[in-house]
Amino acid sequence: MRVLDPAARITASANGTSAGAACEVSVAVSTSPDCHRVDRPPTTWEGDNGQDGVPSITPWRRPAPRLGILAPVPVPRPPIDRLVLLGAAGDLATRHTLPALAHLVADDVLPADLLVVGVGREQLTDESYRALAAQHLADHASGAASVDRLLRRLRWVHADLAQDPDLRTAVGSGPVVAYLALPPAAYAPAVRALGAAGVAAGSRAVVEKPFGQDLATARELTRHLHTVFDESDIFRVDHFLHHQTVQDLLAVRFANPLLAPLWNGRHIERVEITWEETAAVSGRADFYDRTGALRDMVQSHLLQLVALVAMAEPRPGDERSLRDEKVAVLSRVPSLTPAQVATRSARGRYTAGTVGDRRQAGYLEEPGVDRGRSTETHASLVLAVDDPRWHGVPFELRTGKALGAARREIAVHFRSRSGAFLAGGPAVLRLQMSPDRVSLDLQGAGASGLPSVAPLRLEVARPRQSSPASARMLQAVLAGDPTFAVRDDEVEQSWRIVDSVLAGWRTGIPPLEDYPAGSAGPERPRG
Repeated sequence: MRVLDPAARITASANGTSAGAACEVSVAVSTSPDCHRVDRPPTTWEGDNGQDGVPSITPWRRPAPRLGILAPVPVPRPPIDRLVLLGAAGDLATRHTLPALAHLVADDVLPADLLVVGVGREQLTDESYRALAAQHLADHASGAASVDRLLRRLRWVHADLAQDPDLRTAVGSGPVVAYLALPPAAYAPAVRALGAAGVAAGSRAVVEKPFGQDLATARELTRHLHTVFDESDIFRVDHFLHHQTVQDLLAVRFANPLLAPLWNGRHIERVEITWEETAAVSGRADFYDRTGALRDMVQSHLLQLVALVAMAEPRPGDERSLRDEKVAVLSRVPSLTPAQVATRSARGRYTAGTVGDRRQAGYLEEPGVDRGRSTETHASLVLAVDDPRWHGVPFELRTGKALGAARREIAVHFRSRSGAFLAGGPAVLRLQMSPDRVSLDLQGAGASGLPSVAPLRLEVARPRQSSPASARMLQAVLAGDPTFAVRDDEVEQSWRIVDSVLAGWRTGIPPLEDYPAGSAGPERPRG
């Protein structure tokens, strides 16, 4: 198959200066499914029956394969004509879910007869809810025509989930998508209310992160969901996985035979996955103070990226195979011992400083922060994948708030060659987010000619996507496509890893390090 990307642009630079004007490129991409494939079942996780204080993990199971987003045939699902949006007047729904729906309306991919039924404790009518939605959509969605078309689909049902409400009017008689745009503490009562309303078979539940606060609470939430919904109908969604750069990672790995033979520890020295922001926690302090950087970013987004970088190639067109391979990687990431937590993790909290031209108050001065908590605003880990393919390759994860520079990227560092004809440095493949770019750092001839060499960067700016990741995520849910939804065993494996770090942190090891806002953050773990 030939893929032409007329919007892609490539530039080369040597010694930090431009080597010429940008030029248009087209790229021919091979998608041979037989390239560097390893046909094997993923290793099962047997758990340890609770030995050494580590809870046992749900055993591996491989049901029959299904087709998903990467297959030419859609997943057969019952038609959905109603989206029940619980918490519909809240921040998540008004800032993210409703704008995502507006994008789907603008793209003409929303089912023509789909109703959006907002549910909340606010005393609203259909008209006042539409007015509230219009106010938020003016800030977070573009296109007056698509907004108006969406507003006509909105309905409102008053219900206080704390009072065991009757949701029969909201759910109707057919299968629905129940979107829990709620604080995590409200998930269990919402599921009980949906069950009491007799939600129809084939209905889907949508749950945003964080899915639990640890392994035990994640399992308890899954238990609640399973009282009403089958696991195949539960969409633990992560818009991160629908981001252009994340999906570029899969394309770079599996649609290009050039890289496939090099994608292992023999050729890769280390992998860095970084999500560092200049923004502070302003406006989210109440949530963030009970969560922290490790739970907020590492347990969900960054460990998902570890799985996508390190997994073996899935079977073509089989969404279950892709998710099986992700779980196989996570199951091979060893929990950290207390001694390893001390050397392979670091945590920090920002103090007052200057970010760009903005004076930033310290985290403890943020409204809603409990000074008695030791909440980290920066977390870094060095993990391993216990697999021959990745032996000796560290996976370095780093995320934080209120830093001097934003850095959001997956960086794959290839090993230098010993005894090479020319002395050079390692190659680095970078997939960057916001703005979306793919770059490759190589060595080129120096200004004085060979044998001197100098850094050479090849870089492609990715075209802006027509719809945001949140809209593509919602489109997959409405289509019943679980390819990039997170399964219960994935969640358990992620929490197993993070719980081992949290256990060490609760003992004060390593200590919580202060860093000035606008700085580079805490020092990296020694590894």
